[in-house]
Amino acid sequence: MFGKPTRTILCPSCGRLTRADAEECLVCGRRRPGMWGLSDLFRRLFRTGSPTQIITIACVALYVLSLIIDPAGALSPRGPFEIFSPSFAALRRLGMTGTGPWTNGEWWTLVASIYLHGGVLHILFNVLWIRQLGPAVEELYGPARFFVIFTISGIAGFVVSDVMGVSFTVGASGSIFGLLGAMVAFGRRRGGTFGAMVLRQYGQWAVLLFILGFFMSGVNNIAHAGGFLGGLAAGLVLSLAERRAETSVDHLLAAALIVATIVAFGLALSASFLG
Repeated sequence: MFGKPTRTILCPSCGRLTRADAEECLVCGRRRPGMWGLSDLFRRLFRTGSPTQIITIACVALYVLSLIIDPAGALSPRGPFEIFSPSFAALRRLGMTGTGPWTNGEWWTLVASIYLHGGVLHILFNVLWIRQLGPAVEELYGPARFFVIFTISGIAGFVVSDVMGVSFTVGASGSIFGLLGAMVAFGRRRGGTFGAMVLRQYGQWAVLLFILGFFMSGVNNIAHAGGFLGGLAAGLVLSLAERRAETSVDHLLAAALIVATIVAFGLALSASFLG
């Protein structure tokens, strides 16, 4: 009696509504705007759960795994605040980045290192900031764009760090600074009273955290700076969810980065345990 409802999507080219199964966009003529049904799949994927929650779980799970890989090393603290700190060998097996891996062409460490942490205080601090900033960035940019910003910022921070000669480094702090950079970009583009408030609040947080980094040992301020610039650039490039909803291109890019993250850990583990 009732026909199957017609699904509509936003065309990746013109941003106008069109049929998900259309051979071409009804407005601009783009071929297969629904990407053979993948658009609808990606939309459901990014609506099923918050990337902030998934990233938090991944960071904690990999921290526990880094302790399990070398329990003797984790129980041998090198200082008063380093108890339950993963050993160098464990972090290296899971994909720690630095000038050595960079020189060896181990590109996957740029992604894997985002989710690795060097101690209890390190992961606690980073997880708290991810959970503080993540929901705000998800709301203003969208969940898929949030993951893109988070990943690109972390990679940018480690690229700058490796090029500048930091021997070995791990952590999500570059991505965290990237989220701050994206919020600053939002404030600049949004304008008005709300935009000014966002710019002031998140800009002050970025400056405060960057200054604090110089008073704490072992902090990779170079990665922080690179991550902030990466997030700022990504925030300026990506369309704001407030003005235009996430498109198939956003979902496709986020899905590609998810696959790249999985592949990165696969390569790290295979290189360490099989290579």
